[in-house]
Formats: sequence, structure tokens, C-alpha cells
Amino acid sequence: MTRTKSAGTRGTNLRSSRLVALALFVGLSTSGAWQIVSVTNNQLDNIRRDSIATAALSEPSPGFENYLLVGSDSREGSDPSDPDFATMGSDSDVSGRRSDTLMVFHYDVATGAGALLSFPRDLWVRLGSGENSGRINTAYQEGTDVLVRTIQREFDIPIHHYLEIDFQGFKGLVDAIGGVRICVQYPSRDKHTGFYMPGGCHNLEGVRALAFARSRYFETKVEGNWQIDGTSDIGRGKRQRQFIAAMLNTSLNRVLSNPFLASSTFAGVTGALITDEKLDLTEFAKKMRPAASGDISRYSLPVYSDSIAGNSILRLGKDSSAVLAFFGGRGPAPAPLD
Repeated sequence: MTRTKSAGTRGTNLRSSRLVALALFVGLSTSGAWQIVSVTNNQLDNIRRDSIATAALSEPSPGFENYLLVGSDSREGSDPSDPDFATMGSDSDVSGRRSDTLMVFHYDVATGAGALLSFPRDLWVRLGSGENSGRINTAYQEGTDVLVRTIQREFDIPIHHYLEIDFQGFKGLVDAIGGVRICVQYPSRDKHTGFYMPGGCHNLEGVRALAFARSRYFETKVEGNWQIDGTSDIGRGKRQRQFIAAMLNTSLNRVLSNPFLASSTFAGVTGALITDEKLDLTEFAKKMRPAASGDISRYSLPVYSDSIAGNSILRLGKDSSAVLAFFGGRGPAPAPLD
């Protein structure tokens, strides 16, 4: 499978990493820095474009737009000397291309409101055109077009745009804006990665931010006892949505207070960003400004545990229809679940 790059650049089979949702923040850097827009425009020319995902996208829908935000779990090229190696691991730990994070960002054209919906990695779905079934994170392995078609067919949610970011891009973006402010009620840790965060609000730099958002063994210390997050992938998705909302707000505020931060923000992420061929990030920036100021709703899908051939999976719960109808443009916004 190949990916083409705009302006005649060479195609590549990218093995990106996580939290592509963070790709949306690159647009925010233009919101308070129009005086250096020529610099950011030059950097935008370096963003890689995925023609395969583009071919699978839906036609425009009246009144709303959906952006599929994707990250993968690839460890290809990871360096044991990196300070975040414990968080990432090596390609011997997780081989191949697996989506680490899947989210849909929903934009309401009339109100400018934004909403995020995350999909657990172990959710059991029909893949692509529906011939085979598997965990949703395996759809990415088969191609970005297969992933787009899976979301559209399985959940009846049109996908109009595609964004992806890798590990280095994630860290670069966080560090470029000076870290992101995250608040937790209790001391938190992940012994597998060495992550620790006292209770309260803290500014996390790229490595710690990555550890917080990706933690699979998250614990909190309540009344003197460490308690593991028993919700596993569900709790992880909730932390990621919390992080994205905080990142939006932090990036906008810091760029508005220091417009020249825009150039370094772009430099920190554009080399690791992939989008579809139709996406205009400057226009996307304008759409994200209300979300960056806090007007963003966060949703998760009701799921329940099951097993297939002795392997644990998740299945879609029966109470998911209202959320899916909203993101599919067929119903009103339900009450946020986060």
C-alpha cells in the first residue's frame, strides 16, 4: 500500500503513532498569528497527503463535517535512548501498523460547536466492506481506506476528512506550545512506564503528556491506596478526550498571548502530520477556535465485554443509537457522557 504526497512528493507507507486528534491543533496556531501566515503557509506545503484515505471519504453532508483522527501503535524506528522509550516500547513489543487511537471530531456548521467521539481499540466490527470481522484497530493495518469504510459502514457515520500524527509529532507539538495543563483529582501513576503525577493541576511536557494519554495501567491513589483503573481502554479513551480538550484550550491561549509561537508550533508537527488531499488546515483552524475556548463535547460509546476464541473483545452496547445518530447527522446532540 502506498501513500502519495502532494506537490509531486514521493509516496510513503507511513507507520505513524498516536493521538492524531492532536493534528487539529496545528491549525490553531494561525488563529492569533496572521502576521506570520506566510511562514505557516510554507510549512503547510510540507504536510503529507494520503490519497488512499481520500478516495474512501464521504461526499459533503449538509450542516456538519466529520474528521477521523487516527494514531497508530507502530514502534518502528523507536530509540531505546529516548526518554519516552518506556512509554512507546520497541517494534518487538508491538509489530506492524495498529491504530492506537481512533476518534471522530464532529463540527456543526450552523453553531460552530465541536464534539469528540472515541472508539475503543478492542471494539469488534465488520471490517471495510463487511466481508470479515475483527477488532477495529486492525482495520488500520489493512489500509486507511479500509479504516474509513469501516467507520462509515459499521456506525453509519460519514467521514469527510482524515488526519494522522506520529509519536515525534505529538511530542513536538506539546513541547512547541510549552506543554499542556492537565488536572487530576488524585495522585496518578503508571508503573509500567514510570509515569507519576501528583494530584492537582500540572503542566506536562511532551514525554509526560504522551505517557498520560497512552497509559494502559493507570492507577490513582485514593485514601492512601493505589487503585488500578479497571475500565482499561474505556478509561484510557476518557483521559485522551480530556487531554485533547485541554490541549485545544492551552494551544489557543498561548498562541494568542504570543503569536510568534505559531511558527514553532507548525514546525513541531507538520513533518509528522498526514491529512487527506482535500483538507484545508487554515479553514480548519477557524472551525476549531470555538472548541479551543472550551465549547467541545466529549462522548464515548456504550460497550460491553465479550470474548471470541478465548480473546477479550468489546461489543457495541444497545444504548449507542443516540450518539451514533448525532455523529451521523441523523439526530440531536445527546447529553455528553464525559
